[in-house]
Amino acid sequence: MTHKADAPRSTPPPFLELRCGRLHLTIQRIPVWLLALIATATGTGAAWWTSR
Repeated sequence: MTHKADAPRSTPPPFLELRCGRLHLTIQRIPVWLLALIATATGTGAAWWTSR
């Protein structure tokens, strides 16, 4: 007998799922350009902060 946990999933689980009252936000996958933008902004901010 195949258990539900052993069965292959038809869709991957969401990257991020937020639930707050009636608000339900699901992000299936995060774009690579957004990750690059966040990493660049964090590095730039850290470099600026340490050079002060």
